[in-house]
Amino acid sequence: MDLIAVILVLVAAVLHATWNAVVKIDTDRLMTMAVMIATTGILAPLLLLLGPAPTQESWPYILLSALLNNVYFLFLIEAYRFGNLSLVYPVARGSAPLLVAAGAFWFAGEHLDVMELTGVIVISGGIISLVWSADVHLSGERRAVAFSLLTGLMIATYTIIDGIGVRLSGNPAGYIGWLFILNPVPIVIIAVARRRGQVFVFLRTNWRLPVLGGGLNLGAYGLAIWALTLGAMAHVSAIRETSVIIAALIGSRLLREPFGRQRVLAATVVTCGVMLIALQN
Repeated sequence: MDLIAVILVLVAAVLHATWNAVVKIDTDRLMTMAVMIATTGILAPLLLLLGPAPTQESWPYILLSALLNNVYFLFLIEAYRFGNLSLVYPVARGSAPLLVAAGAFWFAGEHLDVMELTGVIVISGGIISLVWSADVHLSGERRAVAFSLLTGLMIATYTIIDGIGVRLSGNPAGYIGWLFILNPVPIVIIAVARRRGQVFVFLRTNWRLPVLGGGLNLGAYGLAIWALTLGAMAHVSAIRETSVIIAALIGSRLLREPFGRQRVLAATVVTCGVMLIALQN
């Protein structure tokens, strides 16, 4: 992977960890997510000015990715309902590279060498240590782990879909723009149906953080998709997961979340696995 792609993914990692903190901070996470994603939909048409429309071949991937992103949003909301940022984020993001590597092998013919495979195994080990840590309780955090793993499955699936689709699109900006225009529709409909009269109250009092999160989300996802045109899917996914360290720092420093030795060790192991993969490129 070239230097430009690495920089794009690292910037995306910072933005992604930050918008996840925004979702965790707000009390009504469904409305926060809906306003955040609606903001990306409002900003996205600007990307359509940067080139031609995506090719016809890429449209099934755009539509499927938009659907999977909304399933991802719902799983992520549930994960944060049961667990804190320092647990949910490493498990969700850390499980994705293993799944992306397998999916990219089967569907796109991308192969890992020995060092890269070692990195994936190390990442998985870090995740397992989180799941079985002494801090996980049956009544709460095990549910958070389950939803986090489902979130990771969605991340891996839409990463593979986007990796194939954006390469067929002929214009990454057009692919990203249309994806973010379509993304808000399901989650906004769900939020309005569930909250009804509370929607306008939320918008009057709590719009600032979600709007900020929307801008961060557009930047994070857009840069990651762009990077998928420059490097292998497993590489992009793995390097992006350096965001687990950023999320850990945000969770412990700004959100005052407990972060014991076990979680510090697990986050460090996951990061070591990420670096093993990144250093091969």
